[in-house]
Amino acid sequence: MLFDCRPPNGGTGERQRLRAFSLLTVTPAFVFERAGTSVESTKPRSRVSNARNDVVTGGIVVAGILMFIGTGSRVLQQAMNALSGVGGGVDQTLTVAVLLNIALILFGWRRYRDLSNEIVERTAAEQRAQVLASRDPLTGFLNRRALSEQGGALLTKAARRQKSFAMLMLDLDHFKNVNDVHGHAIGDALLKTIAAEVATLMPPSAITARLGGDEFACAFAFDGGSPGMVDRVAESIVARLAQPFEVANTHVHISVSIGIARADSEGATIDALMRSADIAMYAAKHQGRNRFAWFDVSMERELQERNAVEAGMRSGIPKGEFVPYFEQQIDLSTGRLHGFEMLARWDHPTRGLVCPDHFIPIAEETGMIADLSMSVMRQALVEAKNWDHGLTVSVNISPSQLKDPWLAQKLVKLLTETGYPPERLEVEITETSLFENLALAQSIVGSLKNQGIKLALDDFGTGYSSLAHLRALPFDRIKIDRSFVASICDNSESAAIVNAITRLGDSLGLPVTAEGIEDAAIEERLRQLGCHKGQGWFYGKPLPISQVRTLLAERNLLPYARRRDEVRADEVVELRRSA
Repeated sequence: MLFDCRPPNGGTGERQRLRAFSLLTVTPAFVFERAGTSVESTKPRSRVSNARNDVVTGGIVVAGILMFIGTGSRVLQQAMNALSGVGGGVDQTLTVAVLLNIALILFGWRRYRDLSNEIVERTAAEQRAQVLASRDPLTGFLNRRALSEQGGALLTKAARRQKSFAMLMLDLDHFKNVNDVHGHAIGDALLKTIAAEVATLMPPSAITARLGGDEFACAFAFDGGSPGMVDRVAESIVARLAQPFEVANTHVHISVSIGIARADSEGATIDALMRSADIAMYAAKHQGRNRFAWFDVSMERELQERNAVEAGMRSGIPKGEFVPYFEQQIDLSTGRLHGFEMLARWDHPTRGLVCPDHFIPIAEETGMIADLSMSVMRQALVEAKNWDHGLTVSVNISPSQLKDPWLAQKLVKLLTETGYPPERLEVEITETSLFENLALAQSIVGSLKNQGIKLALDDFGTGYSSLAHLRALPFDRIKIDRSFVASICDNSESAAIVNAITRLGDSLGLPVTAEGIEDAAIEERLRQLGCHKGQGWFYGKPLPISQVRTLLAERNLLPYARRRDEVRADEVVELRRSA
């Protein structure tokens, strides 16, 4: 391609247009001065990294330079003269033109091939980028953004065809334990295996997504008159994931909770369905996990209530709204007060006294249980150090607290700060919490035992391997679960179980405490079976600090405190502030 660079000002404007043109084309351009004293060339910019190493292109350039030097610049001069009609041999000029055109054709062909390869590579890269932008790299499922887009289109299509639409939210139960026990590599491999299994259980038109972590989603259209089809899909997923998985020569057990939401009209949105299914999924977890639940409006109200409770707890713990209550523990052979079990209560400023069943599960799920427990325990120990030295305090340790490797150090620090004797503290641990991580539990209880703190196995008989736990851990007491005690007078099997546990405790040198004594008949039956201690509402409801002081003062069990008529209410307030 030739440009006339002879306009005024030396063709500056023409040169600038030439350079701009060269940036937009693959065609090479050369600028020659008529005198042949200077040459300017522009070369298209290629993104192909190996273009600079193109041997053919380099050879053409070298040949052109040699030709130019060998003719003493006459070739270019003759070409320009021939084009302008001024002298020059036609044959020689034609030869030069042919050679230059061959060089340009070869040069252009190489550039064309490079650009073609670049287009192919760029197209492939764009396709890979689109896949990465819409797919989960681990499982190959859609990601959250792609689910929202494709799910919305599928929802619209279902509405036009007068079909119902189902959204399933899946969350693996206790998946964190898999990562903690087996490692993240096993966890990732398990997620891939589960994704493959779920995909095989979906209807052909379904879309599946991984929303992050251990949460998945599935969506599909179905006949609104046959919701049982959705039930069967959910049931098959729950049943399959409840089976053990073999991952990298490791047996892994897992389960899943599923929430289901449906749409029957065009007014629904995919985001609203995902939220409703998510609420239903959490309801399934609260119902016991390893199951599915359909969304209904009451679940949303429950979620709002739960969120309000959680927010109140976060502000209430540092304010001292959670306080200790004490349940009496009685020596069944003498009827004397042996000690108290500390229980947490929420003294809410507007709701009044909140039942622990209402906030303890939320504290467990949100991780607030450790701070709550330590706050209440501190208040209890500050008070109990003034009691008669023969009285003990029992405290419950939650499963999540037992996963804290620093638990023993925290309890010892608390005892030091409050001045409470460690030998008068009894820590109650449930069998369920031991099952989750026996090795860590052994380390923690061993440390507690070395500090002189007593240990009790709580809810004995309801766990997984009671005898193994008694052999592996240095317990000082066994506590029989209230479910056996409540029916001891009416159910011969319950009586037999209590009798067996009592005899087992005697043979191991472990005293036995029965929980849930509600009347004199149960107390007498437990005494006949040889049970050592008991507790329950038969001896009175759990008491706040002020009423415990009154009770102990009446029984002369407050050697380091004032009598009931000397106790002032403002001391209770001050105690809360100190916590």
